[in-house]
Amino acid sequence: MCTVCGCGDGETKVHGQSHDHGHDYGHGGEHHHHHDDEGHHHDHQHYGHGPAGVEVAGMSQERLIEIETGILSKNDRYAQANRAVLQTHNIFAVNLVSSPGSGKTTLLCKTIQGLGDVLLGVIEGDQQTENDANRIRATGAPAVQVNTGKGCHLDGHMVGHAMEHLDLPKGALLFIENVGNLVCPAAFDLGEDGKVAILSVTEGEDKPLKYPDMFTAARLAVLNKIDLAPYCDVDLDLYETNLRRVNPDIEILRVSAKTGEGMDDWLAWLRGNLQQKAVGHAAE
Repeated sequence: MCTVCGCGDGETKVHGQSHDHGHDYGHGGEHHHHHDDEGHHHDHQHYGHGPAGVEVAGMSQERLIEIETGILSKNDRYAQANRAVLQTHNIFAVNLVSSPGSGKTTLLCKTIQGLGDVLLGVIEGDQQTENDANRIRATGAPAVQVNTGKGCHLDGHMVGHAMEHLDLPKGALLFIENVGNLVCPAAFDLGEDGKVAILSVTEGEDKPLKYPDMFTAARLAVLNKIDLAPYCDVDLDLYETNLRRVNPDIEILRVSAKTGEGMDDWLAWLRGNLQQKAVGHAAE
């Protein structure tokens, strides 16, 4: 049982191939990832009980906190390794997070088309199927599918392995499309430069207040599907007010992937950050 999110940690698949977490990377050795802590035998549990935020029969809150700390510490080591690789290769990486149905993949496809000749690649996270990765590949962009099985988030180890399959050139842009979930991806660093939270305007203006950890962790919030706002009695200003209640520093963009409204601002944000990383890399 994962005390961080309570999710099941099913078999992970990359490129549709089954992996037992003892990976031969072709670099002179194996990279073994053993789920040797109690934290990765996952069963769904109740949340909100005690300091650990979860209750498991037979385990004290102190032990649950110890397990959670161990899980995140192990993940952070993988994330730091990812970050070092991305920095060395001057790759700007964004972790796209959202609840299911936000229009994340549609936005990403439109984004890839809009970026034109920018070198980029995608790591696509889903519990099952390669549907979204196939949509990404149809745009001409390289994509690696990571199927998490019962797991409801990507972690640093999964992303590191996928990065080796993707083999991006220096100076590229990397999109990591996380599993649709606004809870546990907030806690898992993947080595990215920033999290981008995508919200459909149909989800309700109080969504940032219900899931504050995610929006506190996010660098940018994209309010997507704004073309539907007039039909849903949605107050976009209230959306922004609530986002800034949980994260006063968050950047916010209003976008419609369908009509193209706001897409220029989103593309400019990506290009600007990609250029800023290149400048910083050259100065080192």
